[in-house]
Amino acid sequence: MAILTVPKVLREKLGDEGVEALIALLNEAAHHERDNLLGILAERFERRVTEEGKRLEVQMAELEKRLDHRIAEEVSRLEKQIAEVKVALGERYASLVRWMFIFWAGQIGVIVALFALLR
Repeated sequence: MAILTVPKVLREKLGDEGVEALIALLNEAAHHERDNLLGILAERFERRVTEEGKRLEVQMAELEKRLDHRIAEEVSRLEKQIAEVKVALGERYASLVRWMFIFWAGQIGVIVALFALLR
């Protein structure tokens, strides 16, 4: 708190009790003014925090929407790649079965030819 000095002329006119009363009045006025200022600042701060909170919520919603869209795109891309891999594996398997059949047919042909020669 600030220290108040009361001029001599005022002290002489008011007396000791008057000066003390004046100082108490000024201190009380300063206290009320400080309380009012703190109240105003608190309201401004609360309003600002609320506005920033709303702004952040909007930004988070937009970010979430973009992230969901990006995730959906990536999942779709991965599903396409998985489908391509399945097709490639199926083609490889079919090719392998085809070569196995040709090999078995050739082996059966050789065995039949050997039996025909040995008879």
